[in-house]
Amino acid sequence: MLSSLFTEGSGDIHIQELLICIISAIVLGMLVAFIHMYRNVYTKNFVITLAVLPVLVQSVIMLVNGNLGTGMAVLGAFSLIRFRSVAGGAREITSIFWSMGIGLATGMGYVSYIAVFSAVVAIFLLVIYRTNFGNQKTTERELKVTIPEDLDYPDLFTDIFETFAYSHRLDSVRTTTMGSLYELRYILLLKDQQQEKELIDAIRVRNGNLPIVLGKVATNRDEL
Repeated sequence: MLSSLFTEGSGDIHIQELLICIISAIVLGMLVAFIHMYRNVYTKNFVITLAVLPVLVQSVIMLVNGNLGTGMAVLGAFSLIRFRSVAGGAREITSIFWSMGIGLATGMGYVSYIAVFSAVVAIFLLVIYRTNFGNQKTTERELKVTIPEDLDYPDLFTDIFETFAYSHRLDSVRTTTMGSLYELRYILLLKDQQQEKELIDAIRVRNGNLPIVLGKVATNRDEL
């Protein structure tokens, strides 16, 4: 049932087998595009690429059909495309890899195999996206606090940070307003994101209601 449609050792591909592979690649490519759009931010060009990529890869695999020289040429072409592309996030890479896998399988005639595989992966991803699996309970935040110049800042907020954060560090200090104020920049790993207001209220008591900025740390660590 899960074996290839093509006869082993034969280079001939019948029109019925070709149409089955093409239709399967298009349908499964649309499935990949749908799963990528589910609860995600995307562009139209990217999801169209995901939908059409399987049938394109399939056509290349059918042309190679055991020819080593042609296979090496295709590998070189894919390498050029990779180095001229902008690196995406983890979900984009997963979707691209899935689409290429569909193209490889349908190009070799394993239509039933990749259909079952894609259905299982699609159901698994939908379940994962609908649950809280992978959600961060702890959150890294950048905290900027302005204090008067007469306050001794090294241990000024240590007890507050120990209450609301697993870890904290003073990342930078700079003077503002002709040296009459200090701006302290901390990196905090909060215990609970819902306690941000309590943290800010506690700091306001000590810095005299001067400006406080609590925001996301500028990083692309979540891409992979």
